[in-house]
Amino acid sequence: MFKRTFLAATLLTGFAFVAPAFAGECPADKMRPDATKPSAAAAKGVTDKVLSQIDLGNEKVALKGHNMRVRRLEIQPGGIVPWHSHAERPALIYIVSGAIYEHASNCAVPILHSAGQVARETHATSHWWQNTGNVPVVLLSFDIQRDPNDKNM
Repeated sequence: MFKRTFLAATLLTGFAFVAPAFAGECPADKMRPDATKPSAAAAKGVTDKVLSQIDLGNEKVALKGHNMRVRRLEIQPGGIVPWHSHAERPALIYIVSGAIYEHASNCAVPILHSAGQVARETHATSHWWQNTGNVPVVLLSFDIQRDPNDKNM
């Protein structure tokens, strides 16, 4: 009994020092600046539909020239959301269905996002997405758009 308890305590103590890797995030040991270089791949198999938006210049936050919007993106098998930056367009991406890989500038490995997860896209995010599966992926993008002519997905 003592041996099993000691072994269990030793294993648990060892795990306490391992940095956690959460689903849908870059593992801590794979994060580094410019780990993934910009891709020239064009958009492929992606539909992007604005479902609704609010002009934040007319709201109490008074962010003139900014829109808060929600979009629905559907990425077909083999589809690509091309390289883009979120320097001026923070977003939260909810994965409605399917699974998709994000190739982020600060991560040395692709990040798998699955249905039910939320991906955070901040000013430090530059990336592209790829559906390597055999079913369409549906995303809801909640973002703050500054430039109405910004055609980045």
